[in-house]
Amino acid sequence: MTPDSAVFDPDQVARALVADNSYLTLATADAHGVPWASPVWFGARELDVFVWASKPGARHSLNIVHNSRVSLVIFDSSRSPGAGSALYLSADAELVGDAEFDDALAIYNARSLERGLDRWDAAKLREPARHRLYRAVALERFVLDDHDERVRVS
Repeated sequence: MTPDSAVFDPDQVARALVADNSYLTLATADAHGVPWASPVWFGARELDVFVWASKPGARHSLNIVHNSRVSLVIFDSSRSPGAGSALYLSADAELVGDAEFDDALAIYNARSLERGLDRWDAAKLREPARHRLYRAVALERFVLDDHDERVRVS
């Protein structure tokens, strides 16, 4: 459902954006507050947990070490202005630890398989491999309504 539909349901719009898009924009800030935005391919559990693989030395990964508060945006860039919506999230992000690793990998692999890609081997996302799993746990969620206003998603 899009914002221009007869009945606007923020939760349904948010879920459709997550289901229909492969990338989110991850916005981080370093220890001095300098912002950085990066597109990352992601997997999600509901509208609560978002998982991606990144190099620990990537600027956004280093920023998360110093400042775990992040923002995420998921949107369909193929839509013309005023015809689409976006999901805006504030979240706490972290390098996935051992206790959460299996759950995060399951989320990431489910998305990979859903998109026709191969399952990730855990060894390719743990030291000394090049990439690690990161996750963001949503704190707030909003979508744009048909009047271009942000509406909270429950």
